[in-house]
Amino acid sequence: MKKQTNGTGFHFAEHKYKLLVFLLLALASVVSILLALARMAYSRTFDYSSLIWNLFLAWIPFVFAGLAYLVSWGRRWLWLVAAACALVWLLFFPNAPYILTDFQHLSYNAANAPLWFDVIMLIWFAWTGLLLGVTSLYLMQEIVTRTLGRLSGWLFALAVTVLGSVGITLGRFLRWNSWDILQDPRPIIHDVWGWLRYPFSNLRIYGFTSLYTLLFLFVYLAFRAFGHVMAERKSLP
Repeated sequence: MKKQTNGTGFHFAEHKYKLLVFLLLALASVVSILLALARMAYSRTFDYSSLIWNLFLAWIPFVFAGLAYLVSWGRRWLWLVAAACALVWLLFFPNAPYILTDFQHLSYNAANAPLWFDVIMLIWFAWTGLLLGVTSLYLMQEIVTRTLGRLSGWLFALAVTVLGSVGITLGRFLRWNSWDILQDPRPIIHDVWGWLRYPFSNLRIYGFTSLYTLLFLFVYLAFRAFGHVMAERKSLP
């Protein structure tokens, strides 16, 4: 019996685990939002309400990476759609791992609710955002690998990890948003040029960006390695 296909070369039966990941991330997002709402109801404040918005932004690169992955299996003219999706994905990609930096709110929001609850809630949000970023990068790397080869795929993943960390730095310390680069990129370019021009005056920026790059790269490599371990186990007699 032939596998069912959607006519674009994409076989859903071969990608059932990707659908499972989507469902798990959706469930994790629902749990995260419910925890934030419960926290706001308990404290009668809007502390941590920004987490819900940040989680929404973290879903944007995941959705567009999924769209790019789907259309990349189709006819060549659909690659224009994939390229557009990839551009949106790259602009919003830093929003996914950005949620990890929200742990700093523990220093001044802990008085309105039990600290253990805030920690658990932040772990749910941060872990979900991190997984959204890891999964979206995996999908985009698969496109590059399928098109240009394995080495190009890994160089792409490394470059995106560095750019993503730069984007997180711009968002956390300078409060720039992803859409600001579409409205007027000149102030952002000016800030980045200042980092490059005066490196010794911006050591904190370099330190944060480097450590965040290493952290995300380690998590990404660990998940890829775990995937290969599972594949090896499946291939054993």
